[in-house]
Amino acid sequence: MRAIAVVGFKKSGKTTLAMELAEALKKQGLTVTMVKHSHHGFDEKAETDTARFRTRADMVMGFSPGGSFVSWPAERPLAELLPLVSTDFLVMEGGKTMGLMPRIIIAGDEATARELDPELALAAYGDHALDELMATRDVAGLARIASKAGFLLPGLDCGACGRENCRGLAVDIVAGTATVADCKAMNNSIRITVGGQPLPLNPFVERILRSGILGMLSELKGYIPGKVDIHIE
Repeated sequence: MRAIAVVGFKKSGKTTLAMELAEALKKQGLTVTMVKHSHHGFDEKAETDTARFRTRADMVMGFSPGGSFVSWPAERPLAELLPLVSTDFLVMEGGKTMGLMPRIIIAGDEATARELDPELALAAYGDHALDELMATRDVAGLARIASKAGFLLPGLDCGACGRENCRGLAVDIVAGTATVADCKAMNNSIRITVGGQPLPLNPFVERILRSGILGMLSELKGYIPGKVDIHIE
């Protein structure tokens, strides 16, 4: 899955740009999921059924011909929500501290831009270049950049790629000195998908699974060492 974050401070226009960017990506023929990250929670009127349910339950779900939703009372890591996603592209509004994907920043000056982790930025939305970072108000152009250079790392921070964490690899990918293929958790000898979504494995877990599976198979009659394919419905 490819992804891009739209990052800026409050009232900077993040929501509008994220929505326009999602629409421009859809015009490219991509299916899009929009995600909002907020440090302040989500405003939900107390009189709604959903709000009333949340006072009684640990999790609330809803479905109708017009749509479906899942609601938890506490923050969930993005990695736990991704199995629900089946689109080509993810557009996140917010997530200033997340280093799993590249970003488009909204900043009126270089001082503000420096607070938005420009090392992860593919471009800036605005009229003036920020510290050599290209700035534009051409949303269709930004969508083309995002569709070409967007990516999403697993967030395991396993260090197997030689960086301290996933952000370190993301910075190098944006800089053009690394690629997503350098993520060992997403490119190893065991590839698992659950519901069509890849399940990243850090090298330690991969070795445990590999040794355990091969060890059990070797005890079965008819086993011959070679490439192993296991499919579970």
